[in-house]
Amino acid sequence: MARQHAAPTYRLWILRVITVIIFATLIGQLARLQFMQGLGFQKEAVVNRIRVVREKAPRGVIYDQDGRILARNTAAYAITIIPAELPDDPDYEISQKKRLALYQDIYDIIHEKLAANATPVAEPTPTPDPKEIHLILDVSQPPEPTLLTVEEMDKLVSERELGSSFQPVIVAENLPREVALQVQEEAYRLPGVQLQLMNRREYPSGLYTSHIIGYMGPIPREQEKEYAQKGYAPDAWVGWSDLEYQYEEELHGKPGVRVIEVDVKGQEKKVVDEPTEPVPGHNLILSLDLELQKIMFDALVAGINPKRSNSAAAVAVDPRTGYVLGMVSLPTYDNNIFADGVTTEEYKTISEAPGFPLLDHAISGIYPPGSTFKLVTAAAGLEEKVVTRRTILNAPGVIYLPNRNFPDDPDLAQPFVCWIHKQGGEHGDINITAAIAESCDIFFYKVGGGFPPTDFEGLGVRTLADYARRFGFGELSGIDLPGENQGLVPDPTWKRKAKGERWVTGDTYNMAIGQGDVLATPLQVTMMTAAVANDGILYQPQVVAAITDSENHLIKFNHPIIRREIPVKSKNLDIVREGMWMVVNWEYGTAKNVALPDVEVAGKTGTAEFFDPEIGRDLAGNLPSHAWFTAFAPYDNPEIAITVFVYNGGEGSFVAAPIAREILRGYFDIKARDAAAGNKSLLDRLEEIAP
Repeated sequence: MARQHAAPTYRLWILRVITVIIFATLIGQLARLQFMQGLGFQKEAVVNRIRVVREKAPRGVIYDQDGRILARNTAAYAITIIPAELPDDPDYEISQKKRLALYQDIYDIIHEKLAANATPVAEPTPTPDPKEIHLILDVSQPPEPTLLTVEEMDKLVSERELGSSFQPVIVAENLPREVALQVQEEAYRLPGVQLQLMNRREYPSGLYTSHIIGYMGPIPREQEKEYAQKGYAPDAWVGWSDLEYQYEEELHGKPGVRVIEVDVKGQEKKVVDEPTEPVPGHNLILSLDLELQKIMFDALVAGINPKRSNSAAAVAVDPRTGYVLGMVSLPTYDNNIFADGVTTEEYKTISEAPGFPLLDHAISGIYPPGSTFKLVTAAAGLEEKVVTRRTILNAPGVIYLPNRNFPDDPDLAQPFVCWIHKQGGEHGDINITAAIAESCDIFFYKVGGGFPPTDFEGLGVRTLADYARRFGFGELSGIDLPGENQGLVPDPTWKRKAKGERWVTGDTYNMAIGQGDVLATPLQVTMMTAAVANDGILYQPQVVAAITDSENHLIKFNHPIIRREIPVKSKNLDIVREGMWMVVNWEYGTAKNVALPDVEVAGKTGTAEFFDPEIGRDLAGNLPSHAWFTAFAPYDNPEIAITVFVYNGGEGSFVAAPIAREILRGYFDIKARDAAAGNKSLLDRLEEIAP
């Protein structure tokens, strides 16, 4: 009899059903993963092993006219974290513990290596007393390594993961090379950690050119979108001031892109696609002569009494082109302190120092120009035939302007004095060239505003203001630097709106000698002098003369730009120039101390009164005064025009003029040396090939 099998129990059926369900579920899940989500997972896999690496472009170099480096790039080592390559776990708490442990390991390793390689710390430079005057404010120190704390690492990584997890987070920078390489050796056990070689901006000329070159910093938060649209990385640095800011587009270059494949540790295995090489930024060739710049700087520092003057400026231009040869502003600072990010203490020291070290007094500071403005009054008076070379005006030490409401009451007449009156003298009968040479205030009062007790009619305020503007006052010069101030040329309309008062003849008197409400920058005074020297051409000042690529091929040459030709005849400018020559070379000139033995110099002194409640008046009741001197040389064939300004310096002939002499002496010594050696500047060579 055959053996019969027992019928399956219900438990066995249940097991079979469960088995079928499990296999059906697995097959369904496999099908879903393969067919429905397969493409997505493939993309994720590619993303996990493919990296798009942006390579920063080297920033352009800035040179002076002889090829001396004023701004360049140097190597700096940093340790970074790639957030996308950090340990991860579905359980947030476990993932966070792993990450915090990693951050602590990173911190401990870098801190240990830094301590092992530490050098003795030098004594820090004492912080200047903000109540004292410091014309050279150098609070910079060599860049110190920086290391984020564990909490800071966690915060920055979390922020970066919100939208750009493949962008590196810098956790340590300015590391010594030895330390950076030692940390890199430990990277095998630190997932997501990489060594990054970064460019650091360096300014070899530091204090001498900080107001021209400027400095860089991180992208301002309010401009992040604007820079992102231009292709800037979130951690990019951009120019913040002066040439670094003005020529950001030319200096920045274009970043490169490499698409690479990485292994599970995030290490590069191969380049997947043809890389786009970074395009270095363009170089700037300045018209500036660093050697002359240092001479100007040293002469200005040596010629100032720091207990009295908290700021000063000097400007030198070529009157044949408008190129800026040198430009110094005091107080100054070392722009290298911004190369690695200025500290709060450093910035506070600079920003709160007397004299505003971050302000370029040469182009942004506005002051009454004093007697340097008499060159405008003289040129206008000659052109409008108010006076001629032969006109003689009587110039006592003081004149009295009748009160317009009570013209017959001498007790109500307003006195207008000449500087010589304070010394008990007067100029007497005088012509225009002697008036320029001796800086006679009475002569120019009359030329500007006339003299009501007589029939002599002056220029009048509107004509005088018109000529002032034609010479470049009251408007921007167009210099290729940010922050220029246009100054002020007052007139009746301005006074009515600004002060609610009517214009009077006394206002014209003050304006005629560069006092009252006239305000100008040292650059404007220099360009006015250059226009007198070159027979009436007002140039646009330029600092950048040429732009080259990274291989020093000429990209652009900035030829001289004429703003306007001043409507003053050559014969009248000849008379003004003759008066300026007499200032330096005549027996009674106000700046005989500027004369050079082998070069004829022409100039004009200026002493401009101003009011400052912190300074007040002296014991004799006199207001403080700024010292000015402006000049050009050689007299017969001008090739340099300069202006020296010293805040609260006193007499221009005693303070500003000797400084100008040292600058001119240095300039012509450089010229003589180069001529003897047959040297040709880089700028000259570029000009020869410029279209």
